[in-house]
Amino acid sequence: MNLDRVIAVRNNKTIYRDGDRCVKVFNAEYSKADVLNEALNQARIEETGLNIPKVLEVTMIDGKWAIVSEFIKGKTLAQLIKEAEDDADKKAAYIELLVELQMGVHAKTCPLLNKLKDKMNRKIAQTEFDATTRYDLHTRLESMPKHNKVCHGDFNPSNIIIAENGTPYIIDWSHATQGNASADVARTYLLFWLNGDIAGAELYLDTFCKKSDTAKQYVQKWMPIVAASQSVKGNEKEREFLASWVGVVDYQ
Repeated sequence: MNLDRVIAVRNNKTIYRDGDRCVKVFNAEYSKADVLNEALNQARIEETGLNIPKVLEVTMIDGKWAIVSEFIKGKTLAQLIKEAEDDADKKAAYIELLVELQMGVHAKTCPLLNKLKDKMNRKIAQTEFDATTRYDLHTRLESMPKHNKVCHGDFNPSNIIIAENGTPYIIDWSHATQGNASADVARTYLLFWLNGDIAGAELYLDTFCKKSDTAKQYVQKWMPIVAASQSVKGNEKEREFLASWVGVVDYQ
């Protein structure tokens, strides 16, 4: 296996290209269960018929767990959006593609995926918010409608690869669950904010709500819940930003 070509380096993993294969190598301290769960998520999503890189193997490299999947040659949607910074129409078209792909994900079901609400309840319990705030968040979460749609959990332009033939592929299924699509939308909206693209966040939300005929207020009700569940990870600045959303009961 040739691991000379690094594609990306993240907090706890390094991603390499090895010919027509993509090798994601996790740090030695990374949870074995989380690696296997990510590979299992990806394999289950393959069975839905969505366009994603296929898992080829799960292995160990120098004592570290690794997931080997198909390498998709192309540009990420994030790169294309950045290249279109000065072209509002082109950026809007890319955001519309992002929304269409996400709606395609939400149109699928995958009964063996973990449930979104269960995951969020666990995450909220792990936060540093006081008991009163946690109780309020748990109560709000339980009051939201239960759905069983496939939710990506980290759906953002950097996780979409447009292959050289124009075919879009969705990558990184480590956070995939089944649940309410509007929670997934709230997560994407907050990811735009975390990336400093406020205008992109608003354009994304407007586009999604229009194309899916979803009330914006309904997505906004999820934002404090999603922000709280995400605040247990990330750097200090990200945690502070997400915590600031938790007190927003009725975001306008």
